[in-house]
Amino acid sequence: MTVRTTPRLADLTTLGVGGPSARYVETTTEAELVDAVRTADEAGEPLLVVGGGSNLVVADEGFDGVVVRDTRTGIEVPDHSACAGVTYTVPAGTPWDDVVLEATTHRLYGIEALSGIPGSTGATPVQNVGAYGQEVAQTIATVRVWDRARARVRTLPLVDLKFGYRTSLLKRSMRDPGTGAALPADPRDPVDERAPWTPTPRYVVLDVTFQLRQGTLSAPIAYAELARTLGVEVGERAPLLDVRAAVLELRGRKGMVLDPADPDTRSAGSFFTNPVLDAAAADALPADAPRFPTADGRTKTSAAWLIEHAGFTRGHGLPGPAALSTKHTLALTNRGGASTQDLLALAREVRSGVLSAFGVRLEPEPVLVGVRL
Repeated sequence: MTVRTTPRLADLTTLGVGGPSARYVETTTEAELVDAVRTADEAGEPLLVVGGGSNLVVADEGFDGVVVRDTRTGIEVPDHSACAGVTYTVPAGTPWDDVVLEATTHRLYGIEALSGIPGSTGATPVQNVGAYGQEVAQTIATVRVWDRARARVRTLPLVDLKFGYRTSLLKRSMRDPGTGAALPADPRDPVDERAPWTPTPRYVVLDVTFQLRQGTLSAPIAYAELARTLGVEVGERAPLLDVRAAVLELRGRKGMVLDPADPDTRSAGSFFTNPVLDAAAADALPADAPRFPTADGRTKTSAAWLIEHAGFTRGHGLPGPAALSTKHTLALTNRGGASTQDLLALAREVRSGVLSAFGVRLEPEPVLVGVRL
């Protein structure tokens, strides 16, 4: 475990904003990670565990606590010839796209549509990361965590992870350091999904185990744009490596693949989640608004459509320092020298415009550290 000179959080995040932390620690083993978390808890220090930093918006004042960065990498892979599929166990610090590349090049399908997503593997079950018709919940078998409430390692199976659209038990069980809201006693306890949350987690992810299937073809293509790009129908399968290439191409066109030379990629990806509406709210949308039925009988619509039809075009806010991406209205970008407050001011402008136009309140997807929208 290495205690380093404290960097600005701006240097650890893809948005490039955020002040320093009180203390910064890098860990290279599971034991070091657990020890760093336990030491912070025993000292009463606020804790922020950072992976790839692709989903963080940190206050300009920084973080008055200890920042722990898990630098472990690697993939534990058993025999690839198993007929029923292959189990991958991945340390939380491993870059996510390394996992997708490893799987697709070894003819394992189930996560190919999640190619090019930045960040660490440990972050994927927290958000139930998804794109182009796939979610990690579809392939996760278990998540091993350090349970800070019980001070022990636990293995949470799929049934206890309570995955939903861009959420999970891991996300919903975060406590509010401002109010000191109590943590749930057990993963099976009911959780109020409407409760606000902030990034002080009960569970620190140690590793994630995925169950993948073997084959040269992808899982059935579930997203119309991806199907069109591949020249197949929704529900059909396509060559696995072709799907990965197509997803990387689509993400690149939208500025969603990190590129130091492209200012549109200095973002946290999609800043707002797609709203999931009850029947009355969905009926109130314009007739041409996108509507996608959900398993619970509600309707999902497109945040990007709402933003654009509320009058916000790509590049809104240029020359900056904060502006919407010139490629995709869901991404808020740092055009150089933006502060967190600059980005939040833009986010509030967009959110207020959508609320005024459609009566729909957009919710942020990134984790907000020391700030509220």
